[in-house]
Amino acid sequence: MEKRYVVGLGEVLWDVLPEGKKLGGAPANFAYHAGQFLGSDNTIAISALGDDKLAEETLEALREHNLNDLLPRVPYPTGTVQVQLDEQGVPTYDIKENVAWDNIPFDDDIRHIAENCRAVCFGSLAQRNVVSRTTIQKFLDATPDDCLKIFDINLRQQFYTKEVLKESMQRCNILKINDEELVLIGRMFGYPGLDIENKCWLILGKYNLDMLVLTCGTNGSYVFRPGEMSYQATPHVEVADTVGAGDSFTGSFCAAILNGKSMVEAHKLAVAVSAYVCTQNGAMPALTPELLSM
Repeated sequence: MEKRYVVGLGEVLWDVLPEGKKLGGAPANFAYHAGQFLGSDNTIAISALGDDKLAEETLEALREHNLNDLLPRVPYPTGTVQVQLDEQGVPTYDIKENVAWDNIPFDDDIRHIAENCRAVCFGSLAQRNVVSRTTIQKFLDATPDDCLKIFDINLRQQFYTKEVLKESMQRCNILKINDEELVLIGRMFGYPGLDIENKCWLILGKYNLDMLVLTCGTNGSYVFRPGEMSYQATPHVEVADTVGAGDSFTGSFCAAILNGKSMVEAHKLAVAVSAYVCTQNGAMPALTPELLSM
C-alpha cells in the first residue's frame, strides 16, 4: 500500500520578529500542526531553499519540529519576512521577493508526493511567481480524486491577482478565507452588497466547494457546506502573538476531517487549537495533551 501524504505546499521562510527569527511560512505551519494529530511521518512541507546559511538553519529547525520536508535547492536566497507586531500582537509583514520559494521546481519527487497525496494546503502568496505557481497547479492536477485540496487564500501585500484567485478556487474543494479577505474578494468579483453569510453561500455554490471556512478574528468563525453551517465563538485568551494561528486552525481542521470527525467536531477542535497557539510565541508550539485528545 503506497503511503498517503498530507502536504503543506508553498512558502517556507523565516519570520524575523522583534525577539528574533522563527521558522514560518503557512505550508510548514500547516504541516506541523496537522502532523501533531496525524503523526509527523504522514505530513510533509514542500518548498525550496537557497544555498545559504539560512537554508541550513531551516533544515535544522524542521528537524527540531520533527517535520518532514521536500526542499530542493535553487539559486535564490532562502526566504525571509520582517514581522512587526502592534500592541494587540497582530502582525504586519514585509515579504522579500525573488527568493527560493518563488522558484519551486516541479520534479519527479514532488510529482510522486502529489500522486499519493491525501490532503494539500496551498495559498495565493506562493503563486506570485510563475515558476512556483506552475508547480502548485501541476501538483494539484496530479492529486488523486479523493484528495482534500485546501486553498487558504492568505492575501499579503500586493501579491495576488484575480486570475490566480479564480484558478485556485476552481482547483480546490475546501476554501479557507478570513473576513477581511472576503470583503476584498467580494469587491474584486463583483458582489460587494451581500452580507458575509450570503457571500460564503454564493462562493460555495459558484465554485462547487465541499466546504468553506471563514474566520473572523475575535468575532468567531464559520464553516459552510451544502445545506449546513457551523458557527463557533472565539475564546478569550491572553494573546502572545497571532503568528501562525490561522495555519494551526487549518492544519487541525484538516486532520480532524481526515480522522473521521464531523464538520462541527473538526471546527471545535480548530478553534481550540488556534486559540491556544495565540497564547504562545511563534507559529509552531507543541500542543497540550488535552488538545491532542479532543
